[in-house]
Amino acid sequence: MSTPTAPKSRYSMGSTKNLVLSLLAVLGMVLVLVFMVPRVDRVGGPVVDVAAKAQEIKQSSGWPIVEPEGLPSGWSPTSVRYVPVTDGVRTWHVGYQTPSGTFVAVEQAKDPGRGWVAAQTNRAPREGTLEIAGRTWEKFVRDNKVQNSLLYLPPAGSGELATLITGTATFEDMQTYIESLRPVG
Repeated sequence: MSTPTAPKSRYSMGSTKNLVLSLLAVLGMVLVLVFMVPRVDRVGGPVVDVAAKAQEIKQSSGWPIVEPEGLPSGWSPTSVRYVPVTDGVRTWHVGYQTPSGTFVAVEQAKDPGRGWVAAQTNRAPREGTLEIAGRTWEKFVRDNKVQNSLLYLPPAGSGELATLITGTATFEDMQTYIESLRPVG
């Protein structure tokens, strides 16, 4: 004697209507999950405290580092660090976004070699000099990567740091940035 088989479910028949209903059920569950997961609005990224980090690095390194003060409205700090970079040269870095959305940073190092300069300027060719804030700055332009750089190499034995201003900002914005740089007290 054979056992009776259960009748087949109408859903197992595979109709288009059943496919659409299944997709809507899955989509509904996904939407519920999307709305349940909290999101953090990170407009502008994390807060960067340049002054506090500058004081910390000044005390630990003893270097005569600089930081921007009194920049016009619309300038916002994006990064600050003191790390070894090319050839292990410790470098003080403070980056800002300009009001036009470009970026500019100061990079300072003690007695850097040519390798450091080449790496920080992205091996851009030297294109003359500019006089800004009583100093002569070497001008570097890398067109294909849109990077401008201004380098001040102090006289040997002066105790000053090599200072590089670099980024996607215009040379006019870089001049504003340079003019705002003050020694960290």
